[in-house]
Amino acid sequence: MPKIPTLKSREVEHILERAGFVFIRQKGSHRMYIQGMRAVVLPWHTKDLRKGTLSNIIARSGLSVEEFLNLR
Repeated sequence: MPKIPTLKSREVEHILERAGFVFIRQKGSHRMYIQGMRAVVLPWHTKDLRKGTLSNIIARSGLSVEEFLNLR
């Protein structure tokens, strides 16, 4: 399993959209994306996402780390 890099929210948004997720709504600084029955909440700010947060987003998306990074 490759190491999880540091990514910004905008980069993760791009990856999620390429994976077929659709932006549904935003509440405060969190955006929600949905694909079928899967929902992913993405913190929306300019800083790098923490690795734990990013690994949780990857897990909730149903993609492996390799698949997620290949969509970059």
